[in-house]
Amino acid sequence: MTANQTEPPKLFAAREPVFPQRVSGWYRRLKWYVMIVTLGIYYVTPWIRWDRGPSLPDQAVLVDMANARFYFFWIEIWPHEFYFVAGLLIMAGLGLFMFTSALGRVWCGYTCPQTVWTDLFILVERWVEGDRNARIRLLRANWSLQKLRLRMTKWVLWLLIAVATGGAWVFYFADAPTLLRNLVTGQAAFIAYATIAVLTGTTFLFGGFMREQVCNYMCPWPRIQAAMMDEHSLTVAYRDWRGEPRGKQGKAEGDCIDCMACVNVCPQGIDIRNGQQMECITCALCIDACDNIMERIGKPRGLIDYIAETDEERERSGLAPKPVWSHILRVRNLVYFGLWSAFGIALVVALFIRSDFSASVAPDRNPRFVTMSDGSIRNAYDLKLNNQTGDERKFQISIRADDPFQFALQGLPDWVITVPADGTLHQRMFVYAYPQYPSARADSTPIRIWIEDMDGGERTYVDTFFAGDEK
Repeated sequence: MTANQTEPPKLFAAREPVFPQRVSGWYRRLKWYVMIVTLGIYYVTPWIRWDRGPSLPDQAVLVDMANARFYFFWIEIWPHEFYFVAGLLIMAGLGLFMFTSALGRVWCGYTCPQTVWTDLFILVERWVEGDRNARIRLLRANWSLQKLRLRMTKWVLWLLIAVATGGAWVFYFADAPTLLRNLVTGQAAFIAYATIAVLTGTTFLFGGFMREQVCNYMCPWPRIQAAMMDEHSLTVAYRDWRGEPRGKQGKAEGDCIDCMACVNVCPQGIDIRNGQQMECITCALCIDACDNIMERIGKPRGLIDYIAETDEERERSGLAPKPVWSHILRVRNLVYFGLWSAFGIALVVALFIRSDFSASVAPDRNPRFVTMSDGSIRNAYDLKLNNQTGDERKFQISIRADDPFQFALQGLPDWVITVPADGTLHQRMFVYAYPQYPSARADSTPIRIWIEDMDGGERTYVDTFFAGDEK
């Protein structure tokens, strides 16, 4: 490369350690509350018990991979009801779009797992090594017994948090008390230990050593968020028309005294005064830091605040900013909210109207039919019945009365099937077409299998086809 050629832009930069300074204020308290609630839910939920009867697990929230079930308190989701999970994922996406459109990267700043665990790791780091200046001095100091002791203490505490994080996750997939006992005694499955090891390692690295790098390089959301925001979106910004020109206290013409408080508290290590940046997660800690300084020097709060681009234009021209509700309650956000609500209502309705049992019929494909010694044509089917209740149920099977077919259940003298509580039963079924009914021997004749719950009285049907020998 010649000297007059421009170097290509770097796609990755080596990490410069960031040591956020302690700050107090409304947003910092909000983040503490969010951390306590989210971590509390994550760690405690697997231990909540819920009585579903003698044949079902009593864990309130359980992803039962062995039996292909998902339990959430009184709700039980079967594999064929995956649309509930898909609906919840769609609602999560719409909710993320809605909040981003209204308040920028509010998810990233408050409830993203990377943010929550990083906050917790920084809290431990500050407790062990001291605040910002003490941590910077420790970083620059030569290795000594004191430095080794502090680092080892911090790393051990981080590792304990990481182990608890990985352990809590596996408790969602098995009975928590039983799994804990098996883990301690060495009797748990290898996959449980492997999962805990992987999650422990990633939590330890991401929360301790790759904090802002995860947000800047590994997460796609900073690059997607621009499509979700517009000039009306509220996001953390610096009122440069009020703060500039900055300078030292007593010499500044603007309100900003260049104290660097907003930079020192930023977990991403950026300067919000340089304008909107992809690295900003809108955690709003810079707002608390700046407001504290403004109060000390007798200036109005809000030099750094949640503001929209349209507010900037209004304030520069001497007008008051629009009320916050006008940025939130606008057509785009209301459309998101309407779609989000529609999916939520649809899922609730579907949950309450769903049947206590389900059935499916799968015809044999090879061979399509068998010709019997008496000249009749026989088709074989696999009838699957799901009993989604906590009690054993009996189901009567029949074919529409005016169909020219007869049928039989393999191994059963009558047409009644008993399905265990919260279980699935596969039953072999045969359907016959006799020579005196030539219309039933067509290449493909639709038939309807009726299933009636003899205990609850509910009926349903499954449509399938009968394969004959006449083309």
